[in-house]
Amino acid sequence: MNPRDQGGQDEPTPEHIEAERYVIGGCTHEPRYIPVVRAVITGRDFSQPAHELIWDALLHLYDEGRPIAPLSIRLELEKRKELARAGGGAYVTHLGDYVAGSPDYYADEVRKHADLVAEADLGRRIIQQATAPDAIPGGAVTFIDDYLQRQKERAAGRSGDPADALLAELLDASSLDNMPTLEPLVGDLLHLDTLARIIGPSGHMKSFVTIDLAGHVGTGMKWHGHHVRQGTVVYLVAEGARGIRQRVRAWEKHYGQKMHGVLFLPRPVQARGPEWDTLIEAMRRLQPAMIVIDTQARVSVGVEENSNTELGIVIERMDDLRRATEACVLLIHHTGHVGEHGRGASAAKGALQSEMHVSKKGDSAKNIVVTMKVGKQKDSEEGADLQFGLKVVTLDGEHKPDGRPVTSVVLESLDQRPDVPAIGTPEWLVRRLDTDRVDMRWGSPRVIEWCRDRGIQMRKDKIEEAIRIRKRRGSFDELQDPRNDLPPDLPRDLETQTPPDLGGRSGEFDENPRSNIPPQAGGGPGDGPSKPPSPRSPSREGGGVGEDEKNTTPNTPLCTICDTELQPLRAERGYTTHLGCDPETGSHPNTAA
Repeated sequence: MNPRDQGGQDEPTPEHIEAERYVIGGCTHEPRYIPVVRAVITGRDFSQPAHELIWDALLHLYDEGRPIAPLSIRLELEKRKELARAGGGAYVTHLGDYVAGSPDYYADEVRKHADLVAEADLGRRIIQQATAPDAIPGGAVTFIDDYLQRQKERAAGRSGDPADALLAELLDASSLDNMPTLEPLVGDLLHLDTLARIIGPSGHMKSFVTIDLAGHVGTGMKWHGHHVRQGTVVYLVAEGARGIRQRVRAWEKHYGQKMHGVLFLPRPVQARGPEWDTLIEAMRRLQPAMIVIDTQARVSVGVEENSNTELGIVIERMDDLRRATEACVLLIHHTGHVGEHGRGASAAKGALQSEMHVSKKGDSAKNIVVTMKVGKQKDSEEGADLQFGLKVVTLDGEHKPDGRPVTSVVLESLDQRPDVPAIGTPEWLVRRLDTDRVDMRWGSPRVIEWCRDRGIQMRKDKIEEAIRIRKRRGSFDELQDPRNDLPPDLPRDLETQTPPDLGGRSGEFDENPRSNIPPQAGGGPGDGPSKPPSPRSPSREGGGVGEDEKNTTPNTPLCTICDTELQPLRAERGYTTHLGCDPETGSHPNTAA
């Protein structure tokens, strides 16, 4: 029986309780005393159960090489669901004030009291056994044997024998199945409860890739063919905060929905400053699936990047954030002037589960190719490179001082076509209505008026089909779920007259021609229906050579829209247009853009 459960006799005095507090407080502030103290006492030697719980959490942090501080102890107890039994967060913090002298001195006091309590308990049990009505001589000997065995075990525990501690941690093959496995967040690229990093030269689209990842995790959409686990994303915009709004709005227009589930903090929080602990606590309460730090350098101002010691402290603070939230903590970092490695000391790379390198080639939106190379995957095979083109998106209703429209770009996979409904289809209109949170009860007259106010030209039957789709799919909340698949059947060709029985009339199409405003994937005022990519011209498929092509290199096909050379990568994959010129997804920028 545990002597602390007896009650009555051998109750600890205030002095004994104070000694226990000084042991915990001293080791919290001076972790170098922990090996000495643990050789003197065990958790069972504390008279207060709360102190035993706190001491066990403290040793766990120490054995894992993690920082020892009141906040980290509190987080560990909370993770174990033992904080209330340990006296609460305020009490754990209060123990940090007990710093006086050497904690090993107070450990000796705690041990003396524990030994006396154990001996008193033995004496009580012997007396109870000897004075019982059915007592027999020698019956109390078993109590003495048990006491001696416990003392031997306690002495072994106090010895701090590293070999015994290591043997206790060994697992057999069957026990490995009980260890938690990595939980994917984005395909095989990012996982929960890991530290990951995206690196690349300055200006090579790292932030665009990261915003795209954040938007897909927040909404739960597949990321260019990769499975995504939906969850809250916190984006720490420590660099380039003023440009984040345009990028987000362009993403929303492209995908036809709000970037739900993503929260932005538009300023840095220094990893080695006191506010980092506040950030950890705030993220622990929020429990996001991904936390983006953009960039690593901006949250580690004053740190010598080339020092493994100093950078190691920063990485450890990132790991504190990961442990408290079990989120994927994704760092954005620049490469050096030479090579493809992250700038600074190499200490960071060993702590990473994943590292991706982003780079771009090309000089304008229509021919830029962004490549993401998976440089490290600690527990799985490195995947193939991912390649993206850029799509220029014009932001609705926004203009520069000289009248030019405000634009931004979004990524489009060159390997995986985005799951975006064709512009002008009922499914596309459903997304536009959902994005603007148009009441589902609206009938065709109100929706037709809504479209007219926004310059959207669509036939009445297409609008009515969009209304039917929304009503069939149920509540508005369900419509906001981007994982709901759209109906697979596509509508009839948009460029035909509406039959009279469906509300059309003669000459309707001529009176409502397709808008000449360049369409945007995701929609915008004036967007019209799209057509499939143009087929190759006969001259490029073995036919005759036209006058305009006599001086063209035979191996360099031309874009069928703007009649300029295609980038080799798109040509190799069978495309006949630039990404920006593709009638299905492109925005038809000027060829000089």
